[in-house]
Amino acid sequence: MKRNLFAFAAAGVIALGGFAIAQPEDGHGGGGGRHRHGNPLEHMTETLKLTPDQQAKAQPILDQAKPQIVAIHQEAMQKAKAVMDKTMSQIRPLLTPEQQQKLDNMGKAHEDMRNAQKEFHDTTKE
Repeated sequence: MKRNLFAFAAAGVIALGGFAIAQPEDGHGGGGGRHRHGNPLEHMTETLKLTPDQQAKAQPILDQAKPQIVAIHQEAMQKAKAVMDKTMSQIRPLLTPEQQQKLDNMGKAHEDMRNAQKEFHDTTKE
């Protein structure tokens, strides 16, 4: 039973890490494979074979929607994090001290990875 709880806790930490990776720092998303291209217009142009006129008309529409999409994504990530935090706070007392330490180490590794990705995205924007 404890082994299953630990596996669930580990899966939760990993899942939360996946959400964090997918969070758009610059509107592109970092989740490997969400888009083949850095921006939606490039992807649409290639996939739908948009003409230059269509591209010129589509870009302002995409630009207008971007802040709304980013805000919705951020709100969803905050809600998902709250659920995961609550879940982990309920599971943590069920774990042995050794399992709690492993869980803490996993959380720290996840946080370090997120910070490294954020620093990378910040330096590539300059």
